[in-house]
Amino acid sequence: MSRADFHLLTTWDVPAPPERVWIELMRPQDWPAWWPAVTRADVLDPGDAAGVGSRIRFEWKTALPYRMAFDILTTRVEPLALIEGRASGTLDGTGRWRLAATRGGTRVTYDWTVTVAAPGLRLVAPLARRAFTWNHDAVMRQGHQGLVTRLRRG
Repeated sequence: MSRADFHLLTTWDVPAPPERVWIELMRPQDWPAWWPAVTRADVLDPGDAAGVGSRIRFEWKTALPYRMAFDILTTRVEPLALIEGRASGTLDGTGRWRLAATRGGTRVTYDWTVTVAAPGLRLVAPLARRAFTWNHDAVMRQGHQGLVTRLRRG
């Protein structure tokens, strides 16, 4: 791994069944309604009936004073269990959403392995590693809180 590479793992415990969580994660164009950091999610290609081949352009407002944009191409879908995608843009790499039923609802794990590709951010990535990791965690906490609130409202 280079000093601009990141492997970030996030776990959410969501008090809702996997079916409800799955529906929300499979509608990334609706994420701006519940995830404050997602300012845009435009469907560039819907992909097949399962969502494989879909391409979404995301714009993010981070906890640090910068915004980023990247596309996600969905490469693999296992209903109610896994969504995998390939990022390109400000960040290049792979993200995997995994869902597992728990007694209290659903455990969601997001595994994000990316390289900072934007030249300006790439330069500072080795020095700002802790800040970038903190930023990712803050953005993911917002997503967790937003998803839980959305699912509670039904």
